[in-house]
Amino acid sequence: MSSNQSPSPTPSRGIYLLPNLLTTAGLFSGFFAVVSSMNGHFESAAVAIFIAMIFDGLDGRVARMTNTQSEFGAEYDSMADMVSFGIAPGLVAYNWALSGMGKFGWLAAFVFVAGAALRLARFNTQVGVADKRYFQGLASPAAAGVIASLVWAGTEYEITGQDFGFVMGLITIITGLLMVSNFRYNSFKEVDWKGKVNFIVVLLIVLVFVIVASSPAELLTVIFVLYAASGPITTIRSVKKLKLEHVVGDDQDAEFKQEAFKTSNSENAKKANENVDSDVKDKD
Repeated sequence: MSSNQSPSPTPSRGIYLLPNLLTTAGLFSGFFAVVSSMNGHFESAAVAIFIAMIFDGLDGRVARMTNTQSEFGAEYDSMADMVSFGIAPGLVAYNWALSGMGKFGWLAAFVFVAGAALRLARFNTQVGVADKRYFQGLASPAAAGVIASLVWAGTEYEITGQDFGFVMGLITIITGLLMVSNFRYNSFKEVDWKGKVNFIVVLLIVLVFVIVASSPAELLTVIFVLYAASGPITTIRSVKKLKLEHVVGDDQDAEFKQEAFKTSNSENAKKANENVDSDVKDKD
């Protein structure tokens, strides 16, 4: 064997800076939300959770744009999401409204945290397999948005969370269960963000920004509560008869996935037939 052969290059073990820096910023925001709620600064805690959502949306897109995806980044992002959208909202809800409810209070917060952990674990195992048009179960950032927006709105209206502890506990439990459900939520991944739009659409976007700036807590509460309610409505409308597996259980047993697959195949077949007919007409 020749001694002049150069040794094979070792794979790089470095960590990409930019996407993981954004993930760290999201993790810091989630941790800051926990600390703020412990000190009674609930508005700051709620805002910090929304800031974590912004960083969570940026890190993945930046990684894809700069071609800096890595297994480390994916795992790190999942860990950060668990803190920012699982532990942080659960503790913020507990400190704001559930701490005086005894065992019911901390169990309600735990249901939310456990739901977020199970939701993230299931999502990680379905990457590349699930239908990209829909989320199976309420996404953890959206669930965190429900809790954070309610706390934010309640703080703005000077509502004492302890006075509505039972109601907030039920909302926390329901939101946690929605994360591990089989309800389908629109992912909005089919929206063509690069396409051209009418000038009126731009004006409407400006109007939305004005409304958000004037009443952010109220508007975000309406948006996230309606989105959380959209999953059961979408699922019920897509099945002939609602069954237990449509709500919770093994996703492979969910009839609505099979029906969606059949619908997708029929639509593809219809489009193919239309293309064939158009080709025939062109030839004629």
